[in-house]
Amino acid sequence: MQHNALWAAIDALAARAGMTASGLARASGLDATTFNKSKRVSADGRPRWPSTESVVLALQATGATFDEFAALVAGRPGGAGRSIPIVGLARAGADGFFDDAGFPVGAAETVRFPDLGDERVYALEITGDSMEPLFRNGDVVIVQPGAAVRKGDRVVVRTRTGEVMAKELGRRTDTTLELLSLNPAHPARTLDPRDVDWIARIVWASQ
Repeated sequence: MQHNALWAAIDALAARAGMTASGLARASGLDATTFNKSKRVSADGRPRWPSTESVVLALQATGATFDEFAALVAGRPGGAGRSIPIVGLARAGADGFFDDAGFPVGAAETVRFPDLGDERVYALEITGDSMEPLFRNGDVVIVQPGAAVRKGDRVVVRTRTGEVMAKELGRRTDTTLELLSLNPAHPARTLDPRDVDWIARIVWASQ
């Protein structure tokens, strides 16, 4: 998902509703400058991304669905992306459910998401409250195995014992892997990298 494509989709969403970017922000109950072009790049030139909450509020304000917004991100306003498999955390922990690359096999249910070309993604339904308030029980996140991950990324991790969890990636060394929960009621986890089957980056959340 490209930074420019995401902001272009917000502009398209506003235009489709007969609004400017500022008008869409106000209609969404946000500060009028939230979607302004000046807010899309920081002072030091780094890209700024819209929050999931602001996108959800914009969808509510315009009556658009996530599928419609996904199609705008993909540059296809008339389409709704492609079907990708969706699985629950509990099922994801079953032996043999994932292939060696970390993709589910045999998932019967699907959701729609933008066509990312050759990039393979799948959807995972969150269970539990360890990542509240960002991800709540029942939220769906889009996961991309094989994508580069770094400290601060939200990820899904599967251990060799079959445990699957959504966490924030903390400190990572040759001997330790720190996994953080956003909910302070859940302590950080520290694993031996040898005990980790795979790590996949969360690239989107539908709430």
